[in-house]
Amino acid sequence: MDANAGGRHFRVEFRLSAGIPRTLSAWLALLLLALAGCRGAGEETDRMVPPWWRGNPWGPEANSARTQGVIPSVPSNPDMLAWTAWGKQNLQNGDIIFRMGDARAVLGLFPFSKVSAGIAGSQYSHSGVVAIENGDPFVYDTTTKGPQRQPLAIWVIDTRGSLAVKRPIAPYQKHAGSAADFCRSVYQKQTPFDFDMKLGDDRLYCIELTERAYDHSGLSLSNPIRLDHLPKYPEYPLTVRLMKRCTKMVPHQLAYVIGNDTIGIWASPTLTLVYEAPDARPPHSRPSPLSTPQQSPSAP
Repeated sequence: MDANAGGRHFRVEFRLSAGIPRTLSAWLALLLLALAGCRGAGEETDRMVPPWWRGNPWGPEANSARTQGVIPSVPSNPDMLAWTAWGKQNLQNGDIIFRMGDARAVLGLFPFSKVSAGIAGSQYSHSGVVAIENGDPFVYDTTTKGPQRQPLAIWVIDTRGSLAVKRPIAPYQKHAGSAADFCRSVYQKQTPFDFDMKLGDDRLYCIELTERAYDHSGLSLSNPIRLDHLPKYPEYPLTVRLMKRCTKMVPHQLAYVIGNDTIGIWASPTLTLVYEAPDARPPHSRPSPLSTPQQSPSAP
């Protein structure tokens, strides 16, 4: 059977006698990336290119093609204008933005985002780094299709639940600009996606990009955690068995995660929460106080 996942074409062969698929490396890579919380393919903004387009839909080539009119430009509507205006007023270079998405793998059958958050005990499945460019807010992240640059108003479209923003507390805000610059460099070089979740800069998965951006600026946000130490790891035995048998990944492997109040980047004492919303509705349509970002506390 032929299929496509994360931009990779592969053939799946089944050995019924063994009871486990023989060559599921591409699917399993996507599935196991859920252990750390990372975005796969199949979200709404991936389809904002013509059917004939091949490659990263938000990489340098695609964004250049939009500018030149080769493919449709970025759409707009009142909700998107509201997000752009909100971002201009409230976001800063180097802010870390989190969302719960609805990315799916295995021909749309595997709820990639929900599992990624579930295993790590997190409300979020994906992260990116904000950059203010010519006064407008953009988000740099990486997916199975490569590093991407999206306007904030586009990036939030793929949110299917919680949305939040954190930034370095006052003593560490000097690192934010360098973190955004690192993301621009990764985007321009199109550093490959890390399907094996190995630590290092030659290949990167989404949370690793966020962490390494700040590492390169001189600020460590969090320590990597063993996959088998993730909060809900024991609740996914099939995933673990497939990992051991069909991938290069191992339970004691270290990985960066979004996490929660006790583990991962989310728990970093160097960051403060400046915005959090449970539903990610456009700012102009949210009547609750959540529409007003929290102020960063003063340095201790």
